[in-house]
Amino acid sequence: MKNKIGFITTALLAWCCLAVHAQTIDRRPIVERNNPLNTTADTMSSFSVGNGRFAVTVDATGLQTFPEYYSNGVPLGTFSEWGWHSFPNTGNYKPEEVLKNHDFHRGHQELYSSEFRQSGHQRDASNYLRANPHRMHLGCLGFDFGMKPELEDVSQKLDMWTGTVSSAFGNAGFSYHVETVCHPHADMIAVKISRKPQATTKNARANEPITLRFRFPYPSGKHSDDGCDWSYNPARQDVSLISNTHSGAILKISNDTDIYYASIAWRSTGGNKKNAYAIPSINGNVLTIAIPESAEVIYQFSQQANGLKDLSSISFEDVESSSANFWADYWNKGGIVDFSHVADRRARELERRVVLSQYLLAVNDCQKYPPAETALTYNSWFGKFHLEMIYWHQAWQALWGHPEALERTLDWYFTAEPMAREIARRQGFKGVRWMKMTDPSAAEAPSNVGSYLIWQQPHLIYLAELLYRATGSDSILHKYSRLVDETAEFMADFAEYDSIKGQYILRGYIPAQETLKADSVRNSPFELSYWLTTLRMAQQWRVRLGKKPVALWNDIIEKLAPLPAQNGIYTVSEGVPLLTRRAQQTDEPVGDDKFASDHPMPLGALGMMPQSRLFTADNMSRTYDWIQNYWNWQKTWGWDYPMVAMCAARLGRADDAVNAILMPVAKNTYLNNGHNWQTNRLRCYLPGNGGLLTTVAMMCAGWDGCDKHNPGLPQSWDVRWEGIRPLP
Repeated sequence: MKNKIGFITTALLAWCCLAVHAQTIDRRPIVERNNPLNTTADTMSSFSVGNGRFAVTVDATGLQTFPEYYSNGVPLGTFSEWGWHSFPNTGNYKPEEVLKNHDFHRGHQELYSSEFRQSGHQRDASNYLRANPHRMHLGCLGFDFGMKPELEDVSQKLDMWTGTVSSAFGNAGFSYHVETVCHPHADMIAVKISRKPQATTKNARANEPITLRFRFPYPSGKHSDDGCDWSYNPARQDVSLISNTHSGAILKISNDTDIYYASIAWRSTGGNKKNAYAIPSINGNVLTIAIPESAEVIYQFSQQANGLKDLSSISFEDVESSSANFWADYWNKGGIVDFSHVADRRARELERRVVLSQYLLAVNDCQKYPPAETALTYNSWFGKFHLEMIYWHQAWQALWGHPEALERTLDWYFTAEPMAREIARRQGFKGVRWMKMTDPSAAEAPSNVGSYLIWQQPHLIYLAELLYRATGSDSILHKYSRLVDETAEFMADFAEYDSIKGQYILRGYIPAQETLKADSVRNSPFELSYWLTTLRMAQQWRVRLGKKPVALWNDIIEKLAPLPAQNGIYTVSEGVPLLTRRAQQTDEPVGDDKFASDHPMPLGALGMMPQSRLFTADNMSRTYDWIQNYWNWQKTWGWDYPMVAMCAARLGRADDAVNAILMPVAKNTYLNNGHNWQTNRLRCYLPGNGGLLTTVAMMCAGWDGCDKHNPGLPQSWDVRWEGIRPLP
């Protein structure tokens, strides 16, 4: 009966939220008025097509003609969730060789996977294990125009309603038009190409074929780049033709011991009915093909040869139609926000960011693995993913009507469970301790920071709760109940009882604000709030399933230490002083400025998390003002501004929420293509996009117990929305 009552309550809250905003908004105009355009070969404005598990980013030609030229912009990636590579482990490096004991005086040994700085085998081992495996760029298809774009009259549009990139440009006396789409259920791209002599060109040789190059890079294995090493070495790479005809080819690509396959097919669509002018040829890692002046090209990648489809039976129109149906379903099924009735010019920019983020996250962040910060666009941190970022990447999916995407990723935690249990065991804790930086195998990457983080731990509970609320399905409760219990078991064991103060405390970790040290941190505010919130959720899950609450969890919930404070302002950790001046605005803070740099996490304690007994709204409001005035905003990151806006919204400061989410600082830049720029190294940052959508959901739909219309938006703003759920 309790389970049924809880479900009915949750369902009624969701229904009330959605019923107020019935499906009445014409969605297509909202999407289409935000379609981005290019009029130059702008390396920071490349466009992507994809299906969430596979994505291709194209340049101004609609193909990947100039990967070297775009390498320092938003690169021309071709990545799939399955495409990973490891360099040969010639040093026979093993994970246990990089374990280091860190004594936090908890009465037991704690072994952490660490980086070693001193030259020798351990340093080599930690470097190798951090860099391997890394995501593998699968290949570039482009025109044979040379290395540098010399294009004229560029006119390119990304149609987000259909997932189509339309590109028009001139080159060497010809006018080109290219349509590019991605298959919604396969690692497949379809392209339609037409070329005509320009009217002013008398000597254009219209009957000559169009030459395309299909290039297959060797993995670079670098920390942050496009993943492409274009040099060819037959000792490490082999690209061989399995079959080739006048109309297609199948290739086997071997990078060391990692093998995958590619197929490509083409056909004439114009007056010249020849399929091609020559049988394709291969030179090293480059396949050259010749196609007529009007043709369609389809290519596909697969981990297995038998995964390749018969491309001769698939037309461009087939893929185009499938793509259009996929994207129409995506836009119509999920949430939407219409800012067009707001006079404030800021609303127009906010809508642009929201719509473009919805598109980019659907292209990049719907994998069976948690996404990397740059997801399927290019490699950052070797293409590995960071579990503390999964909240920012994917919480929005349950709030905006796409819970199936979140469930697809959460299922990976079952793969990671044995490794997470081993991490907890070797550190002397019960339950499972989720790793920070990892890969599909769930191997823990060595790190002197990441291995000590804990704020990725509650994500599993919180996201599972969002998924349950979005689906209302008891099957979700049964499916994830063990993971929820084991996650909470570690959290409860990690909390220590301070018998002098009669409180449970958190210590011996690096908080989300990574400028703090593990040995000195005690009771950071965000982690305290997250512990309380998710332990409550874990207990609620047990009640829904008819299980008894865990007594220890209840004791921690009742006795967890309050947020540390000085003069009514919450500090970043116990004993850390409050600055009496504004921190230096720099990327390299020194001294006490480190305490007011990086993520301003006290505001996450109320914002990301709901109100609790750990803090008061008055003190949090004073903390908000202090952080606004004293923080080093130059050393913040893309998801910080949505997080700050979430806090402002819960405090009832709607104007401040808008100011925060649109804060005019460099790392809150949203490029023409919608990517959240951070630095010259990190030119896109999907956690910023995901954070934006999670926050806008809160600004519109609110949170449990909130009965105010658009609580995070100025009351003068007539913002209309539907299909969005409130936060806890």
